[in-house]
Amino acid sequence: MKALLDDELLTGAFDVLEASYSAAWRQTLIDDVAGREKLFLAINIVGKVRDHLGAIIANGKLAEAELRELAQTAERRKRFGLL
Repeated sequence: MKALLDDELLTGAFDVLEASYSAAWRQTLIDDVAGREKLFLAINIVGKVRDHLGAIIANGKLAEAELRELAQTAERRKRFGLL
């Protein structure tokens, strides 16, 4: 999963989306309040998706470490006849 976040194509896609939404936001007319709000939300959503992927990766690593610790504890108990 970490490879996904490190993938140049995906990170580039996030960067291009964010840059294009920002450029479009800056070019809105003064009376286009709805357009600016939609673009502002789009910019924030790109960041939230990126952050969510990072959280999934972090949670996966945490879960993996917890599973490893459980397996080691079970092995120690088994080895010392505590099971």
